[in-house]
Parts: sequence; structure tokens; C-alpha cells
Amino acid sequence: MYPEELVIPMRADLTEVGFNELKSVEDVDNHFADHKGTTLLVINSVCGCAAGAARPGVKWALSQTDHKPDTLATVFAGVDMEATAKAREYTLPYPPSSPSIALFKDGELVHFVERHHIEGRSAEMIGYHLIDVLEEYC
Repeated sequence: MYPEELVIPMRADLTEVGFNELKSVEDVDNHFADHKGTTLLVINSVCGCAAGAARPGVKWALSQTDHKPDTLATVFAGVDMEATAKAREYTLPYPPSSPSIALFKDGELVHFVERHHIEGRSAEMIGYHLIDVLEEYC
């Protein structure tokens, strides 16, 4: 588990552009209960690929398309442990992966970007991929 002081700027990287933090099991369950519309969920992380590719790629994609999800949500792996574990139940059958990016439509997982799809790729590559996904589902 990481100290909260360490992750404040990493949380802010997403919350400053409109992501809602889901910090507890209840937050996650309440969000997905009878969920309608689309949600982009970022499972955030302290790792370099989250800082260098995932978060910047997500933010760039959202700034470049008119096809936006109805809701932006995030959990923080290694910090909000229970919330992250609960969110990962919604991303099954994919194994735990952080960072990762999930798109839900009407409560159903329709697209998932695992860590191995983020590592070694640029923020721009992640962003272009997400634009295609958002244009298809949002």
C-alpha cells in the first residue's frame, strides 16, 4: 500500500479532468448498480506506464473526440485496495491489471485495455486506440 501523500498528484491527474474516484466497495457497487449509459473506468497506478502512457493517453483521447462516455470513474490500485478488488470483479474475465482501462455500456464490459497493452506504448498510441473505442461505443 502506498502512502496517500505520494498518490495525491496521481489521483489529481484524473480527477482534475472530471474523473470520479471510487474509494470504497460501496462506491463501486453504487456506481454499477442498475448502470445505464457508458462509463470509462481507469484502474490507476503509481507505475511509470500509468504516468507516462495510461493517464496522459486517456486525457488526450477525451480532449480529442466528441464521443465521450457518460461517466468517468477511477480506482487506485495499491491504495484503495477493497474498491480496486471490487472494480476488478466487474472487469472479469480479465485478470487483475494495473494500470488498465475499461469501458462499460449499460453495465456490460465492452472493452478492456490491460497493462500489457499499455506498457511500451506511447500516450499517443493509447489515446488513438481509445478514440476508436469511444467512437464505436459512445
